Amino acid sequence: MTLHEDEHLLVINKPAGWNTHAPSPFAGEGAYEWLKHREPRWARLAIIHRLDKETSGVLVFGKSTDANRSLTQQFTERRVRKTYALVTDRPLKQKHFTAASSLVRAGEKYVSQPLRPGGERAETRFRVVAIEPGRNLIEAEPTTGRTHQIRVHAAEHGFPILGDRLYGGTPAERVFLHAAELSLRHPTTGELLTFCAPCDWSVRASLADEAGEMPVVRSASVALRAAIVEPQLTDSFRYLHGASDGSPWLYVDKLADFLLAQCEGTLDTRQREHLEAIQRECGSRGAYHKRLSRRVRGATIEETSPQLVFGDVAPERFTIRENGLNFEVSLSEGYSVGLFLDQRDNRRRFLVNHVAAEFPLFPHGATVQVLNTFGYTCGFSVAAAKSGAHTTSLDLSKKYLEWGKRNFALNGIDSSQHDFIYGDAFDWMRRLTKKGRSFDCIILDPPTFSQSKAGGTWQAEKDYGKLVTAALPLLKPNAVLLASTNAAKLEAERFLAMIGESVTKARRKVLQQHYVPQPPDFPISREEPAYLKTVWLRIS
Repeated sequence: MTLHEDEHLLVINKPAGWNTHAPSPFAGEGAYEWLKHREPRWARLAIIHRLDKETSGVLVFGKSTDANRSLTQQFTERRVRKTYALVTDRPLKQKHFTAASSLVRAGEKYVSQPLRPGGERAETRFRVVAIEPGRNLIEAEPTTGRTHQIRVHAAEHGFPILGDRLYGGTPAERVFLHAAELSLRHPTTGELLTFCAPCDWSVRASLADEAGEMPVVRSASVALRAAIVEPQLTDSFRYLHGASDGSPWLYVDKLADFLLAQCEGTLDTRQREHLEAIQRECGSRGAYHKRLSRRVRGATIEETSPQLVFGDVAPERFTIRENGLNFEVSLSEGYSVGLFLDQRDNRRRFLVNHVAAEFPLFPHGATVQVLNTFGYTCGFSVAAAKSGAHTTSLDLSKKYLEWGKRNFALNGIDSSQHDFIYGDAFDWMRRLTKKGRSFDCIILDPPTFSQSKAGGTWQAEKDYGKLVTAALPLLKPNAVLLASTNAAKLEAERFLAMIGESVTKARRKVLQQHYVPQPPDFPISREEPAYLKTVWLRIS
């Protein structure tokens, strides 16, 4: 994804389907937020210009005060040259021409109006590059930088961009608009730099089928995963995320050499075609299907385990790789396979000792104590232990704790040097408090609903504050609390309010806070709202 980086500039090739920045505080991270909080060297990253969510291509960020000042001036004075490539399936009346007008917002769209004295000018130069059967390849050079400018001008002149439904384009798997080239002066040396991201229109510019449905595999979805997943470190992630990827009610995870599809019922013909196409795309050995259900309590392992759809039978246990760590998973051990992929970026934060911009996790060189409540198979514990922490993993299942010990072994970590506690989280937090234990970080990632003899019934939607209250006496001063929930009905604002109320009642203060939603391979949209909510808190 990175095209260029030095101490002043970061230039990327943004994939289609990813916002430049988050549209709201609790929406999915845009490219800017994801990058800014990923590496300490990107902590001062600044947005200099933007690309629409569905537009791919060259995007430049500033990394220094000098860069921000210089680039802002160059863009304002129109000294930055930008060249876009687009595809349309409509004929053009001219092979090259210039469109000029004023743009006015009208709801979600912009409309073109004749230029008037005092009005802001929007100008785009168009040139036909190639004419192919069923489509034309066009070069567009905007000399001004208005929102949706190229899209509006193309539609106004009778050739809306393929996939741009908002402006009358023929439905397709993405908006076929790409920022192919950008030229500017380096902010300190003055050298003329040109950054290129050649567009690959060889991916199917498939039109919707007769039923109006999207193509089986969306290249934009594949490109997004390729941009955020480092294949040498991670071989397991969410490959298809429901309606956000154009496939309502179907979710597909890549687990090393196998696929796991999930939907509410049995796979219908269309969904099976999706799965078969994905199998061809990534060369998986076999594919399984799991029926999504909220009623798994009391069911047998055989009833809740995924079922083979086609291909090879997976080993009873096999290893996947995430952020350079190894984890054991199983498709024959019930409803859950052994690792929640949507926590990948949060586990990485332990490995790199970095929560967000200006928010280091632990002081360097310190031996830290981490408590992982609701530890499951100890994914967080493995990441923390690999970074040098001493971990205490707490879970109500002996089976999962043993699974966790195997995960330690897979990563060359001696599990005997770490603690594994079987029992109820609330009960054991009370016990540990009485024993005077304290921790540098406490992880709270509970199930949405749980029930035990010691703790009774617990529901995240109404009881999360009680969990925080129980954890705070164990948290050292100026230590970090990681609070997370996948309770879809619990709104982010209420989730944070519950935590804040518990901190205040304990007469402590939040010194730092960083909220993160689910990672980009679990994209958030109107059709596929956010469910995972996570906040990192440094508490006095």
